[in-house]
Amino acid sequence: MKKTRLVDIAAAAGVGLATVERVLNERGSVRPQTAEKVVLAAKRLGYKGLIPSLYRGTIRIEVILVRPESPFFSRLNRAFERIAASLDSSITIHRTFVEESDPEKFAAHVANSGIRRHGLIVIAIDHPKIRESLQKARTAGVEVVQIVSYLTGRDDVFVGIDNYAAGRTAGFYMSRMLRHTTGSIAAICHSWAYQIHRERIRGFSDYLASHGNPAHRFSEVVFGLDDDVRSAEMMTQALRRCPDIVGIYNAGGANLGVGSVLQRLHQQRERELVWIAHELNDETRRFIASGLVTLVLDQAPETQARRALDTILSRMGIIDVPVSQEPVPFLTYTAENIGLAPSHR
Repeated sequence: MKKTRLVDIAAAAGVGLATVERVLNERGSVRPQTAEKVVLAAKRLGYKGLIPSLYRGTIRIEVILVRPESPFFSRLNRAFERIAASLDSSITIHRTFVEESDPEKFAAHVANSGIRRHGLIVIAIDHPKIRESLQKARTAGVEVVQIVSYLTGRDDVFVGIDNYAAGRTAGFYMSRMLRHTTGSIAAICHSWAYQIHRERIRGFSDYLASHGNPAHRFSEVVFGLDDDVRSAEMMTQALRRCPDIVGIYNAGGANLGVGSVLQRLHQQRERELVWIAHELNDETRRFIASGLVTLVLDQAPETQARRALDTILSRMGIIDVPVSQEPVPFLTYTAENIGLAPSHR
């Protein structure tokens, strides 16, 4: 391996050689922001000499989340809260909720130079202005990790599940659970604004097209924006358009809205449906218990939060522990493995 020279550090940090020498020899007279760039560059390049510790009491990592009222993001927020409470006092995690439906405001927050951060963990819809703001943050020396979802053409590390595989898994179970029935299959998700929802639906569709029962027709995808009221309306309309629907895959949130519609059908005994949903929470547990939901795919937000933070700290050189870059394994839940099978009631 090529030995890291001071001139290499200077080039990577975008500063002069004299500045690098002052920082590494702790001679002072260097702005903290500039010194941080030098230290980060030295650590990234594997510099073998002594590197001063400039982060004592100053490591600031911001986590940008959306929709605090949703069960999934509430769960993810609690995970970061618990992790933050267990960290050394020299590391501060600041959690911020930003309106996902206003990408310009979202991008402005990311680009706000008045917010001093060393790392940024972000969930965002796929939008050009947000992509641009993240690029500027990287250029400024901020370590950026995208979590749960990511943007097209991402340059940042992504921590999350393999969403295409999750969609194919939903298709796998759906086709087998409906093996002896005929009818249509529908799917619902937030919208195409999230790349991960596009991947889930594509995986689901691909599996049904190549391995599904010819007696089933993947009729349509509707967009509920992960809003319970809108999702209930969209689901009601889909069932009216296709009265022969026998399977529903909710690739997004708003399980409460979808469930309110399917609950009425279940009570009226008009038809039996197979419903596959995402995320294990109080809502989906109730639906599993009532027989509405057959299967839940959970993307383990607690694991994602821990890995995202470890990735930031590792890339900054704060911890020297290998952090997996593989997709986070998603979990499969039914009544049988959450204590709701008949023998447990």
